[in-house]
Amino acid sequence: MSEATELFREARNFLVANRDDYATAYAGFTWPRPTHFNFATDWFDAGLCASHPDAAALTVVEEDGTSASYTFAELADTSKRLAAWLATFGVGRGTRVLVLLGNQVELWEVTLAAMRLGAVIIPATTMLTTDDLADRIARAGAGAVVARADVAPRVPAEEGLVRVAVGGSVDGWLDYETARVHPDLFEPDGPTPAGDPLLLYFTSGTTARPKMVEHSHVSYPIGHLSTMYWIGLGEGDVHLNLSSPGWAKHAWSCVFAPWIAGATTVVFNYARFDAGALLDVLVREGVTTFCAPPTVWRMLVLEDLGRWTTSLRELVSAGEPLNPEVIEAVRRAWGLTVRDGYGQTETTLQVVNSPGQVVKVGSMGRPAPGFVIDLVDPATGEPSNDGEICVRLGDARPVGLMTAYHADLGPDDDLNERATVGGRYHTGDVAHRDEEGYITYVGRADDVFKSSDYRISPFELESVLIEHPAVAEAAVVPAPDPVRLFVPKAYVTLAPGHEPSRALAGEILAFCRERLAPYKRVRRLEFAALPKTISGKIRRVELRAREAGAETGTGEYREEEFER
Repeated sequence: MSEATELFREARNFLVANRDDYATAYAGFTWPRPTHFNFATDWFDAGLCASHPDAAALTVVEEDGTSASYTFAELADTSKRLAAWLATFGVGRGTRVLVLLGNQVELWEVTLAAMRLGAVIIPATTMLTTDDLADRIARAGAGAVVARADVAPRVPAEEGLVRVAVGGSVDGWLDYETARVHPDLFEPDGPTPAGDPLLLYFTSGTTARPKMVEHSHVSYPIGHLSTMYWIGLGEGDVHLNLSSPGWAKHAWSCVFAPWIAGATTVVFNYARFDAGALLDVLVREGVTTFCAPPTVWRMLVLEDLGRWTTSLRELVSAGEPLNPEVIEAVRRAWGLTVRDGYGQTETTLQVVNSPGQVVKVGSMGRPAPGFVIDLVDPATGEPSNDGEICVRLGDARPVGLMTAYHADLGPDDDLNERATVGGRYHTGDVAHRDEEGYITYVGRADDVFKSSDYRISPFELESVLIEHPAVAEAAVVPAPDPVRLFVPKAYVTLAPGHEPSRALAGEILAFCRERLAPYKRVRRLEFAALPKTISGKIRRVELRAREAGAETGTGEYREEEFER
């Protein structure tokens, strides 16, 4: 066993042993910082395959209820053959590989194979258009692409691009199935430098053109020790995470966090979400730890959760803050608390409600082990109890932070300099810290706005809106007002069984009026489908732009129409 493997194992075991003791975990944890590290060889092979090769590493459950499981040893063997096969076509250290696959075993095989090769993985959703794909191939400098056969026709025919089709033959493409019978097993030509690039993510672009985030062979593979700790994973656990391939959260909780712990990853490969079917999978697969985004939790609590007797021990949510009333609904049904956490594509889990700790309503928790978090006043640049969430750098720089934004905007681009000004990585998110150190999310720095000189957090108002039984989702943005400068306006998507009407608008506005202080209550409302990124995040920037150019008579309801 290499020194890197042993250091990694010791750090993992420390967090597992202290997962219910936040104070000890935070004070005693130190990041492993090896000179060389490769997750596939130094951990998947030397750690997991060596200790329990025949345990299930991955279970893929299909929409029709059928499933297939793959052991650690099986995935190791297949990924070694795939790596050796890809190497015969020139894929090697530094080759950038665009991956366009769904929740299928080949995604995990390709991930492990690319790690072995020292190639750079560019995860992407299968929903991208031809123009999207051309942009990613050009900006990232891709040298190879592995795509589902039905997606392959959308991939531009770039000269020199190694193209591999999965799930069927495609003219001009290599057939992935050939790799399964390749006679050779890949052997690396040397150790992998820890700082070499491993992942290149395109952010979801809620406010601007997607940025490229580069992670190394340690920043995600080792950095997700914090994510493993947050979820509460250990050996033998069965973990199901609902995320779409191509986005960072998929790697967080479908690859790194469970496999760091030695747990089984379960994925539910569905085309159309069905809450009842998901709950059946949780029961049938004996899932012990479960992570889902707030949108899914909101749909789950519409079911009678008490009808399902599960093996669940830990529940978590990430992506956007989870509303308190949803947490309470789950607690009533299952006696378990859904724990929020906070991180970004650029980082691993930064702020944590860890297992066994008191969860304060609305709070994301406290800094994760290995992270020093400052809230920085935007006016003074000094730490405060209210301000932008920032990760301290210097000697405190966590392993779980990106290498950098990949600069593709020209030599004068200062994106990285702006993101790390003042010796801190700036997240762009605003929060409040209480006297016990608990951090509560306020909103994106560009989402928070002023109304009559009061600062308004859209999330706080949205949390009240979705308490109304007719509201499925809501987004609050500033609407221009001649007196108050701006007033809060809600765009509302209704739950099944409810139809837009003037009476319902008045009811929802009255509901908010009873629960919000006068300065921050919702003054305008419009029923609409919410614009989202392809990763499912609400594009408030689009709604703000709509308000900036809004004209009267657009189906908007105003509070003054209903005043008594």
